[in-house]
Amino acid sequence: MKLLYQTHSPYARKVLVAAHEMGLQQRLSVVHHETSPTRRNEAVWALNPLGKVPVLICDDGAVLFDSNVICEYLDGMHPNTKLFPIEPGARFRALRMQALAQGIADAGIAARWEGVRRPAQLRWPTMHDAQVEKIAQACDFLEREIDQRDEADTGAGASVGSRGGPGRGGRRTGRATAAGLAAPPVSPTSATSRW
Repeated sequence: MKLLYQTHSPYARKVLVAAHEMGLQQRLSVVHHETSPTRRNEAVWALNPLGKVPVLICDDGAVLFDSNVICEYLDGMHPNTKLFPIEPGARFRALRMQALAQGIADAGIAARWEGVRRPAQLRWPTMHDAQVEKIAQACDFLEREIDQRDEADTGAGASVGSRGGPGRGGRRTGRATAAGLAAPPVSPTSATSRW
């Protein structure tokens, strides 16, 4: 399988972390593609009409996009404990946490655009601060809720881990994690060092 990936995409990073957790990392050929809302990448657009990574080209030629879809597809390919449980209570807990992780990633990207990527005269500090507040609230929630490993925890870890968040190691407050999420990545290549 081929994974179209970008080092600073929390969504692509989530797929790599999930593949590793599932023991499938050796089955993925990871190909870096620069993407941006303002610069079209024709190779990515040809496979995903949204022009975003991650994109998974399956062994049978099928093309999947969106990290949630790709992670669920990969979860059906291994015999180990599923990251998406089948039992309804556990499954909906995982899906709820996945939605939270997705929201953290979305807010982190929005905060980065408002704080760094837009031309200075077009930045909206109020929007930046509102996105950082979302991240802080979500990280506070995660601190209270994460107690089992599943896809959502993997996604949350991928969302916050590469931006200086708590990961599974030392703890930080939601506000400190939010500040880390809104900052540039610590090392843009560290997410792929094992791949």
